[in-house]
Order: sequence, then structure tokens, then C-alpha cells
Amino acid sequence: MRKAFALLTTLVLCTLLLPAVVFGQGNSAENRAEVMHPTHFDTSSRPLREMFERGEKPGPARGGRDFEPGRPQAVGNTNPAGVDPLVQRNNASISAYAQPKAGTTGVGVDPNYRVSPPDTTGDLGPNHYVQWVNLRYAVYDVVRDAAGQISTFQLRAGFPKNGNVIWQGFGGRCETDNDGDPIVQYDQFNDRWVVTQFAVTSTPYTQCVAVSKTGDPTGEYHRYAYSFGRDFNDFPKMSVWSDGYYITYNMFRGGRTFSGANVCALERDKMLTGAPARQICVLTTASHSFLPADIEGMNLPPAGSANPLLSINTTSLLAWRYKVDWTAGTGALTGPTTVPGVSFSRACGGGACITQPNTTQLLDSLGDRLNYRLSYRNFLTHEAMVVTHPVATGGTSGLRWYELRNAVGATLGGAAPVVHQQGTFSPDSTYRWMGSAAIDKTGGIAIGYNVSSKANNIVPGIRYAYRGPADALGALGNETNILVGGGSQLTNLARWGDYSTVSVDPTDGCTMVYTTEYLPNNGTYNWTTYIYSFKLSTCQ
Repeated sequence: MRKAFALLTTLVLCTLLLPAVVFGQGNSAENRAEVMHPTHFDTSSRPLREMFERGEKPGPARGGRDFEPGRPQAVGNTNPAGVDPLVQRNNASISAYAQPKAGTTGVGVDPNYRVSPPDTTGDLGPNHYVQWVNLRYAVYDVVRDAAGQISTFQLRAGFPKNGNVIWQGFGGRCETDNDGDPIVQYDQFNDRWVVTQFAVTSTPYTQCVAVSKTGDPTGEYHRYAYSFGRDFNDFPKMSVWSDGYYITYNMFRGGRTFSGANVCALERDKMLTGAPARQICVLTTASHSFLPADIEGMNLPPAGSANPLLSINTTSLLAWRYKVDWTAGTGALTGPTTVPGVSFSRACGGGACITQPNTTQLLDSLGDRLNYRLSYRNFLTHEAMVVTHPVATGGTSGLRWYELRNAVGATLGGAAPVVHQQGTFSPDSTYRWMGSAAIDKTGGIAIGYNVSSKANNIVPGIRYAYRGPADALGALGNETNILVGGGSQLTNLARWGDYSTVSVDPTDGCTMVYTTEYLPNNGTYNWTTYIYSFKLSTCQ
């Protein structure tokens, strides 16, 4: 993912050895499994709450260089003509209503080391909310009322911290670099926090992963570094699955040329104890920007299920499955299968065309990929996944969203999904993009996203829309403002957000927490974030 810089990172003086690699059998020559061992691993000697920044000063300006090597697929910067066939020009009639719980301003840009976009991510546990942005993270204590509902997010003393503080004393690139592209996951099955960011200021390009020893995200962590040598591991996206932590990357050979997507699994059972943990990967050139399915709730997928993944091309939704055999040390990637009944035009042709008041600067839709996360839930009677991405419609961008289910007599880990429902939410001419979708334990769906429009004089702000489980298929509505933005992003900075995150409360299976970017006033490198929780009335 791109990271445009206002100030420079510190030069890296330390390098790691290339990883030991063995090969397993995949389902084709291209899909040969690569087994990667960590170049280094340890357990932190101190809890995170006792680790502090060392006061390093940023170096000279980078001269506009950013971390994204390039787009994995060519994009345009104009909206195709026509109205999306699934567009809803007016808010649908929705039986549910949203019950707001708590909200707070989240982590903002570091004024001493400004980067953009924030890559906003976070997850919710029983007692904490952890948010990570480029290049800092924070831990919030979750205060609940007598009914167990979230009433307050309280920032822990000593936070936010720089992202690489968690690898303090680890050595190598993970400790010296603080490059971002973060993901935070709460593993509800083991009461652990899993965090990751890359270290890519220079080679060897490295993925840094840490798993908490307990359910306390301010405690000690088991820490791992995986080296990709001279292949740049861009846009990592991680999920919790039944047999491992799954993670995907866009790979760039020599840090320049897109060479394919890496679909990988991390050996969770070893990571829980701090033992040496493998990463088993399969590289494919057939697509890019994969999203691995991420489990909501406590119902595991059917036994032995492969991890379902999704990606898109210019007009279609593509389904994949990745199955790892930890005993044999092999992995097999199956796909792509084109999901029937899905067709769209990418928002802005995949690139930048989103308008803002008070400036001619256009914002990047990132319409060439699905938006994080791919939310999976096993309802026992059926399996479901929900996801969203921006599409072109009527000269603006709307949110295409899907609920996919297992085919009759099949599982999502054993066969391609089918569309249970889909829609394109675009009730007016305002641009909607940078969404994130989730599904609660009753089947209610909510999508958080950003909005902007020069014609309608709407500076980038934050909204959400939703549906109850009994509402008409394809209906989404009751659009609600979370936060009205304070300004537009100005000249020479097109990238926005890169991703945002909706997560579901593991304690009640209903409450959702959304976090994303906004600007308090006109400017560049002046973003901040917001954290907002709500529950649908249909979920109790």
C-alpha cells in the first residue's frame, strides 16, 4: 500500500539473514507451496506497557518517495458511464435501527513524523480495543455498563506508542523500522492479540508478527520476523481461521515489478507458545489484493475447512480456497472461480476521481480491490461471508456489498460460494468509498465508510448504513452520520485511508465498532481517526 511521506524515516543499519525455505506440493507449478521459517523469534522480556519510545529523530525528507512499489493492476481515474444495475437511489425501508453506544477520537498522525494514509485498523476484545494506524497504535480499556454494553473507550496511559516499540529488544528490521501497513486481530478462540506490520525501508523486506502471551494487549508478546529478501511484501491482510492465522500480500520483485499475490498461513499453535512457527505460502499471478475469511463469533467452520478468500478483477468477483497441511508442510490454493451473478464497473476505473469542496484534489477510490475485512460467520444452519468495495454508478461511486453463502450440500471451505444477496448503496450523488462490512450473530449487516462531494459541498466524513436479517434481500439503508468532517485533503495528496475496519464484539455478538479516517480541517498530513460503536436493534 502507498505511504506518502512528509518527513523521512531513520536509515536502517541492520539486516537479517534470508529465510530458510523448503518446498511442498501445491496444485500446479505456479502454486507450489513455500515453507518459510522465521529469521528470528523471541518472547519480549518486558510487558508492552513498560516499553517506551527512544526519542529517535526523523531523518531528512524523502523527496516524495512512498512505500508502495506500484499498483498490481493498471487503473484509470474516471468513472465509467452508466448507472449500476443494483443501485438504490433512495434509502431502502429498513426494519432495524441503530443504537449508538460509545465513540472517541482515535490515534492521529504523528506531528513529528507525518505520513499518509493512516491504514486505520482495530479490533475489539472483551476488555480492550486496540487501534493501529501508520505509524502508531493505542490500547483502550473498554468500560461496560451493568448490561455489558460498551459505555466508554478509555485510552491507556503511555499510549499511543510507535508501532515498532512492540519489537523493542528484538533486533533486526522489526525493531529499527516503523513502516506500518498494520493489521490488528483479536483471536477470540485463544484470548490473544495478534498484530503485524511490515519493515520495508530497505532490503531484506520483512513481515513482523507479534502474538500476546495472554489476553492483555499491554503485556508480553511472542515475536516473529519473516524475510522476503528482495521481494516487497505489500498490502498485508490478516485473518483468524480455525487452523492458523492467514495472511496475504501483493509481491513486487526487486521492490518494483508486481510478481503475484502470496496467500499464506502462519502456524498459530506454535505462535501461542512462542515456538518456531512456519509461514506456508503459495504465490499466484492470477489475481491480487486477496482477502482471507476472518471468523466472527465462537462457531468454528466445519471441520477441516480450507480458508475461503476473495478478490476482484475489473468486472467480476473471484473465489478461492487455501488449504494447509501442517503435518506435511504443504499448502494448496484452489481458484479462481468466478462467482455467478456478479458484475460491476470499478469506481473511478480503480483510481482517483472522488471530489472534495475547496480543492481540485481528487481522492483515490482504491476501487481496484475489495475493502478489508472479509467477515465470516458460521450460523450452523449455513455459513455466510460479507464484504464490500466501491463501484461506479451515475458519475459517482457507490458501495457494492455482498452476502455470500455456502452452496447447498457444500461448505465454503470445500466449494465456491453463491450470492445470497447483493446491492449497491448509492442513494444520492455523494461519493461513498473506503468501506468495511461485518455481520452480527442474527445476520444483521452494517457497513461503515467515508463520504465526500464537491457538488454537494460535503467534505470527507464518516457514515454507516445497515440492514436487519429480515429486511428485503439487497436492501441497505438508514444512512447515519458518525462524524461530519472538518476539511478536505489538499493538493498533491490523493491517497485516502487505504483501509478501515468494522469489528464485532466477541462478548455479545451484536455490537460493532468502526474506525476510519477524517480531517479536522483543510490540509495535508493532518488526518486523525474516529472510533464509534453501535448495535442493531434486531440483535439482542
